[in-house]
Amino acid sequence: MTYTETKLKGCFILEPTVFEDERGYFFESFNETKLAAILGYTPHFVQDNQSKSQFGVVRGLHMQGGEHAQAKFVRVVEGKVLDVAVDVRSGSPTFGQYVAVELSAENKQQMYIPRGFLHGFSVLSEHAVFFYKCDNNYHKESEDGINPLDPELAIDWQIPAEQMILSQKDQEAQSFEELRLKLI
Repeated sequence: MTYTETKLKGCFILEPTVFEDERGYFFESFNETKLAAILGYTPHFVQDNQSKSQFGVVRGLHMQGGEHAQAKFVRVVEGKVLDVAVDVRSGSPTFGQYVAVELSAENKQQMYIPRGFLHGFSVLSEHAVFFYKCDNNYHKESEDGINPLDPELAIDWQIPAEQMILSQKDQEAQSFEELRLKLI
């Protein structure tokens, strides 16, 4: 497995070692010992989630706050997405900055997103099956997030505006500035 820390401290892109032959391929999608060696601590994942979405869907930007914050270990099982993590850790030198990484079933790359980040993705293929592990259970009362089209962040979701599909919740979500004022 190879890994690269992004410009956002603690946020990693991981690429598993893939073994291919005439039968297909095999790779280790998760190994606690190897991930702990990369992170410097052992995450304890308690929940797995999976979603299927069509081209143009933008999900996010979401997080859980406080004691219910979640780290996520994400990958794509089918299709291709643009995966986005936004640093909203109080006092972080990269607060408000984001990374965007193309994850696909083909490239098999994964991303580890620590607690204190907004997370979202856009579907770039006809459909995508997105899978992720969380180190804390879902807690509705701790949900937070911002509109993924917030002009301050100006994320290029690589989807034409007229083809974007957002939930009503995400369309009505607060601005990045409103979230910033809550976090300070």
